[in-house]
Amino acid sequence: MYLIRNFVIAVSWLFLSVSMANADEQSTQTKAKQIWQLLDYLAVDYRKAVKDGTVSSAAEYAEMQEFATAAERQLGELAPPPSQDLVANAHKLRLAIDQKASAEVVSAQARALAAALVTIYPIPMAPVRLPDLKRGAELYQSNCAACHGVSGRSDGPLSVTLSPPPIVLADHTRARERSVFALQQIITHGVQGTSMPSFAQLSDDDRWALAYFASSLSYSDNDRQAGAALWASRPNLHAAVPDLAKLSQLSEANLVSTVGADVARPLVAYLRSTPASAGAATVDTLPLAKAKLRESVAAIDKGDMQGASRLALSAYLDGFEPVEPALAAKDESLFNHIETTMGAFRSAITSGKPAEARVIEQRLQDLLTEAQAALGGASDPLSTFIGALTILLREGIEALLVVVAMIAFLKKADRRDVLPYIHAGWVAALTAGAATWGVATYLVDVSGASREMTEGFSAVFAAIVLLTVGIWMHQKSLAGRWQAYVRDKLSSALTKSSALMLFTLSFVTVYREVFETVLFYAALWSDGNGPYMLAGLGCGIAILSAIAVVLLRSSARLPISQFFAFSSALVAVLATVLIGKGVAALQKVGIFENTAVSAPHIEILGIYPSLQTLTAQLLLVAVVIISVTYNLRSRKNLNAESA
Repeated sequence: MYLIRNFVIAVSWLFLSVSMANADEQSTQTKAKQIWQLLDYLAVDYRKAVKDGTVSSAAEYAEMQEFATAAERQLGELAPPPSQDLVANAHKLRLAIDQKASAEVVSAQARALAAALVTIYPIPMAPVRLPDLKRGAELYQSNCAACHGVSGRSDGPLSVTLSPPPIVLADHTRARERSVFALQQIITHGVQGTSMPSFAQLSDDDRWALAYFASSLSYSDNDRQAGAALWASRPNLHAAVPDLAKLSQLSEANLVSTVGADVARPLVAYLRSTPASAGAATVDTLPLAKAKLRESVAAIDKGDMQGASRLALSAYLDGFEPVEPALAAKDESLFNHIETTMGAFRSAITSGKPAEARVIEQRLQDLLTEAQAALGGASDPLSTFIGALTILLREGIEALLVVVAMIAFLKKADRRDVLPYIHAGWVAALTAGAATWGVATYLVDVSGASREMTEGFSAVFAAIVLLTVGIWMHQKSLAGRWQAYVRDKLSSALTKSSALMLFTLSFVTVYREVFETVLFYAALWSDGNGPYMLAGLGCGIAILSAIAVVLLRSSARLPISQFFAFSSALVAVLATVLIGKGVAALQKVGIFENTAVSAPHIEILGIYPSLQTLTAQLLLVAVVIISVTYNLRSRKNLNAESA
């Protein structure tokens, strides 16, 4: 068990180093969002500071200069460093403000720079769930009304004490220039140099709900009624605001160029007040995946392979990954095809094959269109039942084999006193899974990089521990070794630290599979076929229980040496499967590269057509072979000495 502790220390360091790398990535994204917010402020508020080349408000103008300087400075602090064009355009924007350029010029430059920023440093710009405006109204009254006023007229009891005064949210002239995403960023980060604080302590869903409610305060009931009539009578308008992502990023001023001023105002008023309306009702991130893929190819055309790689990863994490559970539940074959092709696209970029990447991108666009059609269709009860059953069996078999092997081992070793640690581990994992269900269904969207990193690291951890246990079991399966082990070390073999390690292995192995399963089940549940999903779940539990009973009874009949030989082979196979799945999950979040090779894709065996996953599995197999060879030679030498 000494080796296990060393492995745990090594894995802990790996967790820490990659967590730090992920924190750096999140820090870059946070900085990019803050720069975007500064640029949006410049685009909207500069007109209040300068008019006809003359400063009309010294305080506002000083703030504009400060924001432009901060945006330019923070751009230089991003990692990886921005392109020279981006830096040069930030410098031009600051000079334009210093020269008191017109509001039209400054606004155009700021918006162009903001658009270029999010292309190079992709950031999610839409909620993952439909905003709850009732919740938004409650949050507004408890957090904002004291300053901004009950109806957004900046007449709250604290407003007279603030300098500068709070923004008049009911002012339509200003509000028409601002998107809901811009308001959400202000709520998230606050505004430096003003009394507007950050509300980062609120959940992401709450901040979006608050932003949507605040964005509706400059519109009247007449606006909303007129918008409802337009939306119902003119289906062609649906193309202008096809989904929640577009609605979140769109300002009324932007929409004017598409539908005209007489339509833009009532349309925005209606949709922001009822984002669940047709067209905006589906939180569809696949258009984002398509857009990021196109942007990735554009970066390839410019020779920016690093940017192309970053955009390709964003296409997966921000665009495709959020809908993975729902798509896998409806069409697993299509899901697997897209996931594999996404990996091939990233591999073509990192391998420096631009022509191949362009071909794959076109194929992905078609596949994502198919995925949109699949997700748009209704789920039938039989498909839901079969999906729930197969998902549980697929994810549960691996965990079941590991837990049963540990239970059987302890019974063979006559160490039933340690069994509670194993049972506590899997029971705790199921309890944590139930909590994950609640979080994923009602609180936040457990997806993206967090999901893949949880699966990846837990699989790698379990594989390493299983490998060590398997080597130990094989050693004890050799003639004479087990009897000597029982005679000399059984009393101290399973110390408290070893028992805790078995608890950890039981918990991690089971929770990894539970975590994956609950996300798929949450997607099935949301389709409205809950009873059929629960029926599939029940059948799956019954089948897994029967398999567990058969395995435990079979193992009890095996002689001790055969049991250890069989168990060591089983855990070696499981470790090989898990290391493949773990590396594949970490490839999806960009921790490992993905170099495509000609190989089959066998999900159940953890075999993926990737150089990195196959190399990891081959290395693990090599360790198994070396350890088996060493054990056999050791036994031969021992027998020779005895003779």
